[in-house]
Amino acid sequence: MGRYNPQAMTAPSDSLVEFTDLLRGFGRVPVLAGVSGQARTGQVLLVTGSNGSGKSTLLRCLAGLLRPQAGTIRLREDGRELDAVERRRRVGYVAPDLAFYEPLTAEENLTFFCRLRGVPARRAVELLATLGVPARRAAGALSSGMRQRLRWAWALLHQPRLLLLDEPFQNLDEAGEAAVRTLLDSHLEDGLAVIATPSPLLVPRLAATLDLSRHHAASDRPTAGRAGTA
Repeated sequence: MGRYNPQAMTAPSDSLVEFTDLLRGFGRVPVLAGVSGQARTGQVLLVTGSNGSGKSTLLRCLAGLLRPQAGTIRLREDGRELDAVERRRRVGYVAPDLAFYEPLTAEENLTFFCRLRGVPARRAVELLATLGVPARRAAGALSSGMRQRLRWAWALLHQPRLLLLDEPFQNLDEAGEAAVRTLLDSHLEDGLAVIATPSPLLVPRLAATLDLSRHHAASDRPTAGRAGTA
């Protein structure tokens, strides 16, 4: 993962995520067809739509975990474009299917990822305390809400510029949601976020809403097989 650099991460930045005419299907089943959007530093792009409309697929493409079949994705930090490999290393990602090593404690899980990312272990301790996650409890013994808090801690370990948040408040109680919303507010001082949600959601610094239900309804046809760029 990307190396931890406190000065670079806290200095004022110019960041942009932009995607244009994305096409992605699975076999002959279209999921994304001609989807475009963007967000800059200090902004949130909200992605809405019914189940199966492609919200999670879009976020995986932006994270560099899936390659679109057509269209372009740009992630720029401080005037420099990042390729798909760099995106995987540098973005922060929260998703319902993000799993941890269940026999390890919450702190052991995050400390392991700190070593991979070159982040001081104290960062893991600080985030667990901020989010109220029992540091010495095995990940497999955490409640669904505590696992969601742990996902947030994992996503924020390396202080990414871009957060990709798939149903970010799922399973959180009032205190948990308040904690992650505070972290999101702080992140947006120098970062940006793309948030996917199936239901209405109030978020700070909303730049635009992208409704994938419209795109999905209009794309009920086989997808092309040509490769695109990312």
